[in-house]
Amino acid sequence: MYIDITELQGFRNYTGTKAEFSREINVITGRNAQGKTNLLEAIYVLCTGKSFRARSDGELLSFSEDEARLYAHGESGERERRVEIILRRGRRREMTVNGVRQKTAQAFAGSFAAVLFCPEDLELIRGGAAGRRRFMDNCISQLRPRYAAALYEFNKAYEGKTRILRDMEEKPSLAPLLEEYDQQLARMSAELIHYRALFIESLAPECARIHAEFSCGEKLEFSYSTIKTIDDPTRPASELLPRILEHQAAHKQAETASRVCLTGAHKDDIEISINGARARSFASQGQTRTAALSMKLAELEIHKRALGEYPLLLLDDVLSELDATRQDFILNRIGGGQVFITCCEDEKIAARTGGRVLTVENGSIGN
Repeated sequence: MYIDITELQGFRNYTGTKAEFSREINVITGRNAQGKTNLLEAIYVLCTGKSFRARSDGELLSFSEDEARLYAHGESGERERRVEIILRRGRRREMTVNGVRQKTAQAFAGSFAAVLFCPEDLELIRGGAAGRRRFMDNCISQLRPRYAAALYEFNKAYEGKTRILRDMEEKPSLAPLLEEYDQQLARMSAELIHYRALFIESLAPECARIHAEFSCGEKLEFSYSTIKTIDDPTRPASELLPRILEHQAAHKQAETASRVCLTGAHKDDIEISINGARARSFASQGQTRTAALSMKLAELEIHKRALGEYPLLLLDDVLSELDATRQDFILNRIGGGQVFITCCEDEKIAARTGGRVLTVENGSIGN
């Protein structure tokens, strides 16, 4: 899987540029605030249909533009792929794959897969549960289209139920709708929980193995935390549904009183420990970075196992705070697929990797 050409017009600080990439390692260098991370973001959008930084399409457009075009050509699954996204301020985006228009981001995603590491991913270890759920959602959605569809339906049901709980006291006529949303939320929760549990079951041993090598023997452990009435979340969704409904019924009065949805996959988390201590509370800065990187490298292997080829690996400012030994570990582990790695001008990553160097300056890309 690789992208060999990308074209960007009106995206962030790229008014109009074209770049050709190596099918192996691409080192993106330049001074700060020139557009290195913007380039990674564009590649990620072309792979997944969404940004890892922006909440809306409008944020992705250049200040002076009302339209942006992103295009990539490459190969995935031994098939040629041409993907294009046109973003318009205040209007729906247009997405095509090999010239065929795609109606949704879920339909668009899948031509290329990507694993991303950026500095914000340190929050996977020390931050709140929402970031860890997002990590699971982003990865599984690329591997299982059915999961992406279930996640979309879950979010709609969750938003609908939340509105009813909030407004029901003032509008009692909404009460009959609550049962419908309860059922939908429970069904979609069962789907998400099943897939998440299987994902963590695969990820945990891979992550522990990589982390042990990376950290000279430290023990990293994962466990999946979900609704307490579920004893085995890897069971089929049909078997999980009655347990979720049981938990839902037990919390019905509390939900009505608090006006908050208390049962569902939106409460899930990954419990992470290092050498038996809870990582969120006790991990040092070095342990946090090592554990987060181990999760991403393990995710890369999960993709390879599921897809038969490595996804694109996007590494934004990954080496800046690692010592030489840990830098070497990362650089020795990223071979096998196409890699994009950003660094500052004074870092010597290109010489250590043998990768193609692309210099970014004020929204222009030079080889």
